Amino acid sequence: MQKRAFGIKTTLRVQEHLSKMIKRDQQAAGGGKASADAKDMQVTGPEPVRDSILQTMPSELRVPRFPEPMRENTMEHTWKTADLEALEIGTTKHRVPDLISDKLALWAVKAARRPTDIFFRNKYLHRSVMLEVVAAVPGMVGGLIRHIKSLQGMRYDGGWIGHLLHEAENERMHLMTWMEVGTPVLWERALIATVQTGFFAMFSLLYMVSPRTAHRVVGYLEEEAVTSYTHFIAEIDAGRIENVKAPDIAIAYWNLDPKATLRD
Repeated sequence: MQKRAFGIKTTLRVQEHLSKMIKRDQQAAGGGKASADAKDMQVTGPEPVRDSILQTMPSELRVPRFPEPMRENTMEHTWKTADLEALEIGTTKHRVPDLISDKLALWAVKAARRPTDIFFRNKYLHRSVMLEVVAAVPGMVGGLIRHIKSLQGMRYDGGWIGHLLHEAENERMHLMTWMEVGTPVLWERALIATVQTGFFAMFSLLYMVSPRTAHRVVGYLEEEAVTSYTHFIAEIDAGRIENVKAPDIAIAYWNLDPKATLRD
């Protein structure tokens, strides 16, 4: 995974490459003309414009980085195990449905969980991969549809677009983390891809018809995620899943202690 765009080694290599490009451009534009004096003296007319990718590259793209966490306060200090244990994540919280659309959203999520429980059972790592592949869809769908509606209406969206896209990126980082811990086999990948494709189509249609119901679906989906990860932690505590070292990408993204483990 370190060879991918979000890999730490790749990031450092790209940073080093960009640093060399910047230094080269500075030399070309400034005092780095000494070695070319002989040729320059033979050339008449204005100095040719030096083409560089850095001249047209937005400044924020010149320094590769991990996606920023959803909350800036997570980066105020390095998160140790004790800090994580003290967080209140609301394992018992539940949004009681009051409208028919809310009840339909809850029913749909509960119905989708049943085959997942039957298929994956106690394979919580692969269950997490399935969960994050699906969880990364709503933010992108919502951001895309609101983006199009904003263009069609020629008005601002009130900040929803950026927030939803950021959420989609955040969920995708969860998936990148799990892919460092374990890799699904081919037939599991095929199943996951099929489920994601179907969910993308249905959720897109739902969001165009009723954004409120679509958001409620996501809320209940996250409730199920809390339940699944709580069971995942219980399996680690029981010794049935090895508490390996946390991947480097997770340590960097969530600003965890360098000795953080899978449970963290």
